[in-house]
Amino acid sequence: MINRFILNEVSYFGPGARRELPEVVARLGKNKALVVTDAGLIKFGVAKMVTDVLDAASIPYEIFSDVKPNPTVTNVKQGIEAYKKSGADFIIAIGGGSAIDTAKGIGIVVNNPEFSDIVSLEGCAPTKNKSVPIVALPTTAGTAAETTINYVIIDEDKQKKMVCVDPNDIPAVAIIDAELMYSLPKNLTAATGMDALTHAIEGYITKGAWSMSDMFEIEAIRMISRYLPVAVEEPSNPDARNGMAVAQYIAGMAFSNVGLGLVHGMAHPLGSLFDIPHGVANALLLPTIMEFNMPACTGKYPEIARAMGVDTTGMSRDEASLAAVKAVKELAVKVGIPQHLSELGITEADIPRLAAQAINDVCTPGNPREVTLSEIEQLYRKVL
Repeated sequence: MINRFILNEVSYFGPGARRELPEVVARLGKNKALVVTDAGLIKFGVAKMVTDVLDAASIPYEIFSDVKPNPTVTNVKQGIEAYKKSGADFIIAIGGGSAIDTAKGIGIVVNNPEFSDIVSLEGCAPTKNKSVPIVALPTTAGTAAETTINYVIIDEDKQKKMVCVDPNDIPAVAIIDAELMYSLPKNLTAATGMDALTHAIEGYITKGAWSMSDMFEIEAIRMISRYLPVAVEEPSNPDARNGMAVAQYIAGMAFSNVGLGLVHGMAHPLGSLFDIPHGVANALLLPTIMEFNMPACTGKYPEIARAMGVDTTGMSRDEASLAAVKAVKELAVKVGIPQHLSELGITEADIPRLAAQAINDVCTPGNPREVTLSEIEQLYRKVL
């Protein structure tokens, strides 16, 4: 079996790492940036923490801040037009997965105009050219979009999330500066952190997992279990914020290369059909689907339990596996994640529509245990 592993060429880590931007731009040999971000980050001054560095270095830029929380085909097309009008020759993406995913869609289509309809990018599109160079600065510790070869765009016509997987979209440079995350509210810190944990756990147990990805994912699980509760309760704690920033990146390094599973397959329709935040959907589903997957994962679940601080001494493999599920659920409750879909407005009548999308989601085939449409419906009902 041949395993492929793709990573960023260059990444910078640590509080204040955004100050490396002038050196990064000079090394790339670029002249003007399109800054892709969202209105909230403009309003609360987070984007300014980055543009101040550009201003001080006299690096010209224009801002596209119309990014939606769940970016759409139309959103990406608007960004492409903004890029062309700006005269930019590279992109700086500031934000969570939405901003960075939008930047990836823009960068890919600009250099591969035959995919200008956007919807043809779904799945593993055969693009020929690398994206416009993207320098990605995440403001959340969750998606790891700054280091993955994936991005997610909503097809408004079909009301579904398109998962696009393309080695040509990976950002040229990632700058992981925890100072950009200090103002993130508690609920978003919790949701994005649990998103990162879902990436790590699904990446650890997916069918494509192997020794190299396992190494990254188990460390990400350990770090998230340690740092997430502190980051939620102490938003300006530098150790916790930086720990989470690094942990979500590590998780992304691996899952980007080996895939995910049913949690993401079932979470995507919740976002596309009902606009439920992705991290919340993942976190709510994760313990229940871990329990469903347990027959296929008893070799790995005890390692998850130990990484989350559970003493498994004297436990059987099944007992240690159940302890892993329990530890995940307890962490979700501790950081304030809703525990039932009904709390988010989902009803019994919505389940067939959700399940129909989930069974066909690009992530579902990576699940370690085979699943049927009726089983997916039952799993939705279990968390209703």
